[in-house]
Amino acid sequence: MRPYLFFMAAFLALGCTDATKGQELPKPVKVYQEQGYKLPVYDYEHFKPFLKVTDTDVVRVINFWATWCKPCLAELPAFETLQANYKDKQVEVILVSLDFPDQVKERLIPFILKKQLKSKVLLLDDPHGDVWIPQVSEEWSGAIPATIILTSEEYRFYERSFEYPALEHELLSLKSNFND
Repeated sequence: MRPYLFFMAAFLALGCTDATKGQELPKPVKVYQEQGYKLPVYDYEHFKPFLKVTDTDVVRVINFWATWCKPCLAELPAFETLQANYKDKQVEVILVSLDFPDQVKERLIPFILKKQLKSKVLLLDDPHGDVWIPQVSEEWSGAIPATIILTSEEYRFYERSFEYPALEHELLSLKSNFND
């Protein structure tokens, strides 16, 4: 009986730290597997559900980036720090790579492994940017880096680079109960 209680307690504890609780996220259309790493791939239709949060306690931070974008690489540590500092506080950081699919195995996955990225990373592979970019935000020119911070009630878009203090400030302006 005791092992059962232990496993049930562990299951419940782990379930409470999942920022996507209560929201089923889409399955990828493909998964690249290289060097033991699995990179999910989405087209825009399958990615769209990430742009909506249904749980009132969750903040999702989505950063569009690529390994060939120097400003993107410069700001990645800010997102990794945010993920580390708020992972147990219902904050989900998702790094959406816009790298070219033919560079995934030789460039993107080795980069993820070398930098030991802890945030969720996925590849958005949809050549119809002229269609989906304005659906993400009418303000978005398509330039990267670009970031969305959203809750069940707010959706904020930023076409700019972030350093950690400014990124954390934006997060805290949406969710002030982190210290509860």
